[in-house]
Amino acid sequence: MENKELKKIATKISNYLATTDNPDSIYHFLRDLLSENEIIEFSRRFEVAILLDQKISYTEIEKQTWMSSTTMARISKFLHNWNWWYQDAIIKIKSQK
Repeated sequence: MENKELKKIATKISNYLATTDNPDSIYHFLRDLLSENEIIEFSRRFEVAILLDQKISYTEIEKQTWMSSTTMARISKFLHNWNWWYQDAIIKIKSQK
């Protein structure tokens, strides 16, 4: 699927998430929208990005998240080469601490 088509499909979800700053509302929305396994997968991928940003080794990340090295490599490409959306999210998470 082309990026433009995917963006169009995800627009309503993105727009809703942009309208709320209530983490509890977002959690419940995601819980209604996604299966438990999808939420876990989604969360693990973001955790991988955070750990890669902290320069944690693939071996240690695999122990913590159970994600494959192939998935970690793909996340690393997005984190470091293709765009800065992971970086933006990580910066925002760090600023909340």
